Amino acid sequence: MGQSTNTRTMKTILVTGSRGQIGSDLVVALRKRYGATQVIASDRQAMPYTGAKLFAYEILDVRDSQGLQDLIERYDIGTIYHLAGILSAKGEGNPQLCWDVNVNGLFNVLEAAKFYQLQVFWPSSIAVFGSDTPKFNTPQTTIKDPSTMYGITKLTGELFCNYYAHRFGVDVRSLRLPGIISYSTPPGGGTTDFAVEIFYQAIKDGSYTCFVRPETRLPMMYMSDAIKAILELMQAEPAAITVRSSYNIAAVSFSAAELVAEIQKHLPEFTCRYQPDFRQAIADSWPSVIDDSQARADWGWRHSYDLPAIVADMLEHLSPQVGRDTEVLAKK
Repeated sequence: MGQSTNTRTMKTILVTGSRGQIGSDLVVALRKRYGATQVIASDRQAMPYTGAKLFAYEILDVRDSQGLQDLIERYDIGTIYHLAGILSAKGEGNPQLCWDVNVNGLFNVLEAAKFYQLQVFWPSSIAVFGSDTPKFNTPQTTIKDPSTMYGITKLTGELFCNYYAHRFGVDVRSLRLPGIISYSTPPGGGTTDFAVEIFYQAIKDGSYTCFVRPETRLPMMYMSDAIKAILELMQAEPAAITVRSSYNIAAVSFSAAELVAEIQKHLPEFTCRYQPDFRQAIADSWPSVIDDSQARADWGWRHSYDLPAIVADMLEHLSPQVGRDTEVLAKK
């Protein structure tokens, strides 16, 4: 590695995986808060539209440690929001790639953080839990026995974060995120994506085939709450952060059938059939309700969106968008 740039006057932010579900919204929030020039977005592929030239964007594969170091030095990076990763369902399709990206990518970021004295945010997941984990009010410290490669990589990542924080003093912070619901980006290959796909299909077709059973209950969170949680965690005083592996965090838990019923309050003709696939087994291994009292006590976490608020906001934002997409397709 080159000369460390520890005496920086301005801390630029790097977001990896910026085109993903969380990254797309987080980049907007960070630029609004800190200024557009202070946030460098990055991902493995080039941006598909010319508007990307208005903001700093770099192509980066997080497995490329030298490329990462070059970006850190070129932009005088002080904080990395490391979001690049392979999600649960896609990870089962290619376990080797999932391990390579999720584990080796995080290792490269933490090694760089150690050398350049960077602050790091990294998202873990409820996928670290497994069949022997208590499913209701899952505690902060409990059995973690993941059954997917995605979950294994996230558990490994938590151990990495805890190690680098205590062994090398890296200011790394993490949240065990539940399923995230957002209208900004299409579903990206996660087991909880039924809770996003369903809105697109409800608006476009009036029906949806759900890949989990109706009684399947999982922890979920609206994107606005997820972004708020990430920003609040990163702004908290270091002394307030008592968990360096990853914090349990929660908002609402609901079943697939409860989500359907709430959507039907707005779209009475909407119907849903259930056809569980391999993702059902993944969902069955995860908790139903998470105890996030540690996050609430340590840095004051509070969620804002319950199920009715999520459904109303999703439909309000997606209805015009899906309608336009459908019209474009019909004209082709």
